Amino acid sequence: MITVPAPAGPGAFVHPALFYEGLPAYVTGVGGFVRGALSADEPVLVAVPEPRLDALRESLGGSAAKVTWTDMTELGRNPGRILAALQEFADRNTGRAARIVGEPIWPGRTTAELLEATRHEALINTAFAGRAATILCPYDVRGLAPAVLADARRTHPTLIEEGRDLPSPAYTDASRVTADCDRLLLEPDGDAPRLEYTHGGLAEVRELADRWARGTALTPDRRGDLVLAVSEAAANSLTHGGGKGTLRLWTTGGARAEVVVEIHDGGRLADPLAGRRRPSLASTNGGRGLWMIHQLCDLVEVRATDSGFTLRLHMSTA
Repeated sequence: MITVPAPAGPGAFVHPALFYEGLPAYVTGVGGFVRGALSADEPVLVAVPEPRLDALRESLGGSAAKVTWTDMTELGRNPGRILAALQEFADRNTGRAARIVGEPIWPGRTTAELLEATRHEALINTAFAGRAATILCPYDVRGLAPAVLADARRTHPTLIEEGRDLPSPAYTDASRVTADCDRLLLEPDGDAPRLEYTHGGLAEVRELADRWARGTALTPDRRGDLVLAVSEAAANSLTHGGGKGTLRLWTTGGARAEVVVEIHDGGRLADPLAGRRRPSLASTNGGRGLWMIHQLCDLVEVRATDSGFTLRLHMSTA
C-alpha cells in the first residue's frame, strides 16, 4: 500500500507525484493510496485515463462503489477543465480531507496538451493552498519523455519513487512553471482568415466565425459551441484587453483534424486561475467567459506575455 502523508494541519495540502512502471505497479501504488483513504473514511475521487480506470476499479472489488470515478480522457481532454472539477469535489466534502487521484498527463498527449496540463499541475498548488486535501498524480516513466518527468518534479513538492516518499529538490514556484509554459505559438500552415475588431464589432466577429465554421467538418451543435466560445473571448478583449483584438481561424489535418481559432489582444492575465475554477453567481471579479470557453473547447492554449494575451481555441473534427 502506498502511504502518502496526511495533511499536517487543517490548512495543509499534499501534492505528490507517483512515478510508476507498468500497469501492475500502477494498480499496486494507486490502489494502495485509494485503500488507505477508504480505510480512513475519507472521500475519494479517481480521475485517470482508461484502461487504467477499469483496472483500478476491478482491483478494489466491492470497495470500488465507495469511490467517485471519472475518465480523465474525457474530463481532461482540455486540461483547463480539470481544476474546477477537483475543487468542486473537495467543496462537496467540506469539513473532510478530500483524497484525489488525478492523472492529467499520459502517453499520446500532444505538445500543446502537455504544456497546458503542466500549467494545470503547477496551478493546483496555488488553488489548493490552505486546504486539507491530498492529490496524487501518477506519471508513466516508461511512456513519458524525460522532459515531461522533469516538469513533474518541478510541479510536485514530493515524489514517490521506488516506494520512497521524498521532497522534490526541483520543486519550484507556480509562476515560474507557468511562465515557462508560455512558449511561442507556431504559426498555422497556409492562410488564416483574419479580422481586427473593436467596440461595436462583436456581431461581425460572430458572423465571421459562424460563416467560416459552416465550411468545416464541425457538427451543427459544435459549430454553435465554437461561435459562443469565440464571442465570449472577443467580448473579454473589449472589456479587459484594451477595447480591441484580432481574430484568426484555420483548420488542421491528419489524425487530429481540428478547427483552431485564435484571439489576441493587449490585455494581461491578472489571475492565473481565471477560467479554471467555476465563478460564483455572486462574483464581481469576472472570469465567467473564460470558464465557459474552457467548458466548450477540446483544448484552450493560453499565452500571457509582454506582447499581450492570446487564446487558441481547439475543437476536434475527427
